[in-house]
Amino acid sequence: MYSVYLNEYIDPKAVELLKAQARIVNNFDHIEELDAIVLRNIPVTAEMMERATRLRVIGKHGVGVNTIDLKAADRHGITVLNTPTTNADSVAELVVALILSLERKLYEANQGCRQNAYQKIAPDALVGTEISGKVLGQVGMGNIACRAARILRNGFGVTALGYDPFVSAEEAEKRGFKKVETVQEIIEQSDIINISVPLTEGTRDLISGEMFRHFRKGAILINASRGGIVNEDDLYEALVSGKLKGAACDAFLNEPPTSENKLLSLSNFSATPHIGGSTDESLERTGIEVVEQVLRVLNGELPAHPVHSR
Repeated sequence: MYSVYLNEYIDPKAVELLKAQARIVNNFDHIEELDAIVLRNIPVTAEMMERATRLRVIGKHGVGVNTIDLKAADRHGITVLNTPTTNADSVAELVVALILSLERKLYEANQGCRQNAYQKIAPDALVGTEISGKVLGQVGMGNIACRAARILRNGFGVTALGYDPFVSAEEAEKRGFKKVETVQEIIEQSDIINISVPLTEGTRDLISGEMFRHFRKGAILINASRGGIVNEDDLYEALVSGKLKGAACDAFLNEPPTSENKLLSLSNFSATPHIGGSTDESLERTGIEVVEQVLRVLNGELPAHPVHSR
């Protein structure tokens, strides 16, 4: 029977599926005996792989693999796989919810009602902005990005621009985007910017510094991908100075965010604790797929979604 590390929550149906073919281990005390690791957020380092002499596969419950040393995995011949399609609906729906929350000032309205702050209906302080007819600038054109853009196009009539160096103009059009060539260009042309890229050395601080000078007046920024892509200190300054009307993040450099993060002191900033993929439906799909694919590799087959270092 295979020995598989699992010490984070995955759907109970997925756990039962794994138990049918493997012994679940919840620690790394005898890492040299592990055949596989199933993870959500824990780090898997080069040093761990060096000691895990039987390790054949690492399965990521979700999309981002920034906690896994991919180059070390390649060196050791360890297959890394993820589940890039199973949470697309849930994360995309959160992106739309965050946009609506910012543009219609839903958080402020809710807090104000609870604090008896209003003496009349439709107070002037809560005048919002429509999404309809606006320009969406999508940084990254993967599964989540495509789903979010489709909802916004079909439901609100937005025009979708896309930036992704790995997607051609022809392919972008097939996915529903007009491709632009630089991040600065997409920022300059968009009312709503949504970030949907993995955290890599190439995307770290992708939105930072002088880039904030290029946002349109009244623009908002959404990041439901990974912390570190948007520089949080520079984002704070942009929100305070008015270079950016509002922002919402579901991902932070240090997670979950606490009151020590100065962004949480701002009324034009919305924070959620990385809940993009946290729906009943998404967790069931993701748990089952990651277990099925890990077992597939252990049984000598190829995974549906292998991940390689670039």
